[in-house]
Amino acid sequence: MVQNQSSPSKSSNKIRLNKLIADAGLSSRRGADKLIEQGLVTVNGKRVYELGVKVDPQNDKIMVEGKPLRAKAHHVYVMFHKPRGILTTMEDPLGRPTIAGFLEEIPYRVFPIGRLDWDSEGLLLLTNDGDYAQRVAHPTADVTKTYLVKVNGKPTDEKLKKLVAGVTIVGGKAKAKSVERIKKGREQYDWIKIVITEGRNRQIRQMFEKIGFDVLKLQRVAIGRLRIGNLERGQLVFLNDVAAERVFLPDIAEDVKEMKSYRGRQKSTKRTPTKE
Repeated sequence: MVQNQSSPSKSSNKIRLNKLIADAGLSSRRGADKLIEQGLVTVNGKRVYELGVKVDPQNDKIMVEGKPLRAKAHHVYVMFHKPRGILTTMEDPLGRPTIAGFLEEIPYRVFPIGRLDWDSEGLLLLTNDGDYAQRVAHPTADVTKTYLVKVNGKPTDEKLKKLVAGVTIVGGKAKAKSVERIKKGREQYDWIKIVITEGRNRQIRQMFEKIGFDVLKLQRVAIGRLRIGNLERGQLVFLNDVAAERVFLPDIAEDVKEMKSYRGRQKSTKRTPTKE
């Protein structure tokens, strides 16, 4: 237990250290745990390594990487179209290009939720809201991610069905929520739309390899029902709270149809917003 040396904090005021760091917009809760494990966090002058420790924000002096932890940040949510050949990280020891080069005009310190591979492109969410990042990334949320995939050939319907039934890749069995063949011009190779809820490293590439095809192009076009639309590569837009919450709506035709049918039977519950 860590307490202020000069004025012990009351237990009722304490919150988890990783939540406090996440609320300040420095990282997600998982990222905050890594900062603690690496010995980059001190409380009242003492380095903290214990995960789950609680602190009093009012009385405890907390430093992260040698800098005082600031008060809770104004939360921002950003949709970014990551180009190919860019790392989903803020810095790279080898000097390769990272997403940080596109974020210089954002007046807040933000971090990516999840990642896209070096040779993948598409929708990437960034925020300084650790709780939101935790909600999006947590497995129980079942947040859908929709991709357009160009493969080196034309998979049969039977092979595409295997992706929904499940194939074994590194880390265990992986299933798609839905798979659909789409047409994009008169190309030699097929484009496939695939929806998944997991996010294992190179998962989609491994899944297609299991049915005998290599991925030539991979673009994430939606997270939930937040869609990339006409956002150009390398461009970003700020999201309001309503748009940010669209990631929790499933991008699956059957679920959307059922939800619309259900809502059609409900009375309106809209309220007139009041000024504070």
